[in-house]
Amino acid sequence: MQITAQTVKELRERTGAGMMECKKALTENAGDIDTAAEWLRKQGLAKADKKASRVAAEGRIAMAQHAGKAVLVEINSETDFVAKDDNFVAFCNAVAQAALKSGVGDIEALKAVKLASGESVEEARAAVIAKVGENVQVRRMARSDSAHTVAAYVHGARIGVLVELKGGNEELARGIAMHVAAMNPPYNKASDVPAAFVAKEKEIELAKMAEKDKAKPAAILEKIISGKIAKIVNENTLYGQPYVLNTEQTVAAALKAAGAEVLKFQRLAVGEGIEKVVEDYAAEVMKQAGLA
Repeated sequence: MQITAQTVKELRERTGAGMMECKKALTENAGDIDTAAEWLRKQGLAKADKKASRVAAEGRIAMAQHAGKAVLVEINSETDFVAKDDNFVAFCNAVAQAALKSGVGDIEALKAVKLASGESVEEARAAVIAKVGENVQVRRMARSDSAHTVAAYVHGARIGVLVELKGGNEELARGIAMHVAAMNPPYNKASDVPAAFVAKEKEIELAKMAEKDKAKPAAILEKIISGKIAKIVNENTLYGQPYVLNTEQTVAAALKAAGAEVLKFQRLAVGEGIEKVVEDYAAEVMKQAGLA
């Protein structure tokens, strides 16, 4: 059995694996390139299993959009360095396109979707892990399919926003998406703010007041508290915030001027909700050297 340089080259081009890995795969499989390619895929799955417990809190938000359909997919890596790797970026873009075309609405269904390469998302993920040497996770997705105007915006590959706008135009929808990316409002309108949130804020504002203010007549006290709560609600709603593209007006005013309404928005930020492990490398080196 002779493993030629040309065969190794063909397997590398086909799988993206390293030269030594390709040579080993061919040696293990009697030089058969098809079997060797399958062997490499299985090795990738094994490596993926070993790395699955490692925290992946970096990564990218990938976007795909066509007509009234748009998707965002959060794909995580362990380091920012890998998040910029060409293999990782290409995988993210391919997954976003597959998510858009497939119409799936949840991440588990997405993992079974076939990419243009013929691999499933999960199979391709294992292959990326084999190439980059880090845990990679397809974590979350958001999608919008609407007869109304849909805007998709990604800022620095780390924050992604989908906005569904009734009325207005694409420019306004994109502006609103940029606002949501920058300001991260928890709620859309005042009517969306939970009563429990308002009650808790009232309790906090009352506790902060001086005793002489608390002694004022109930009607006046209620007016003071209501004013403070209205301000807090505005700060926590898209409609109530000053519009980042024109801070002299609120988002509500900008929408009203355009005869538009935000029906829904979704925002994903890389790594939010993942507990990151902070490494103190200097301390670790000192410890290993017996100096700490």
